[in-house]
Amino acid sequence: MTHSTATIAELQGADGWAPIRKHFDVRSFGVNAWSAQEAGGTLIPEHDEVPSGHEELYLVTAGQATFTVDGEEVAAPTGTLVYVPEPSSKRGAVATDVPATVVSMGAVPGQAYVPRSWETNAELLPLFEAGEFEEVKQRIHAVLDAYDDRGGLLYNLACAEARLGEREAALDHIGESVEAEPRYREFAQTDDDLASIRDDERFPR
Repeated sequence: MTHSTATIAELQGADGWAPIRKHFDVRSFGVNAWSAQEAGGTLIPEHDEVPSGHEELYLVTAGQATFTVDGEEVAAPTGTLVYVPEPSSKRGAVATDVPATVVSMGAVPGQAYVPRSWETNAELLPLFEAGEFEEVKQRIHAVLDAYDDRGGLLYNLACAEARLGEREAALDHIGESVEAEPRYREFAQTDDDLASIRDDERFPR
């Protein structure tokens, strides 16, 4: 295959995310698109890239956005490029002229790109809402070894198993999740998906 094509609209889900990297299996950098149909809608949720170490470049391809980078607002009409080199910088964007679309690209300078597990976790949220816990479990098992940052996947796997009544597996995986990424210990204390196993002495406190 010499090339492949798609439009952002074709890849876009109901939440406005177009998983470009995953669709094309891009392996040298992360690339995704985010769209909003209402003014004030979130295009880029506030976040930093400390876990990934990525520098990021954003391109507004439709409408207009307002970026906030480390507290500074940046007006970004169509065609604007916003470069955020520091992983520790807090960044986010909302739509101000709609429909609006932002394409984001990122990687660690000088290193081979490693896919991040958030792109699979994002696809699991509608399944949780629909109560499709067995489907969540199967999808995670299918990709678990493909990512280095497995904490979030293990956490969601434990949640699905707890909902399915698979107590031992859920306890094993919530323990592995917290060991991999300690921040999940706090989330686990109040997550309704884990209520059925929280009384066990093996549950991470």
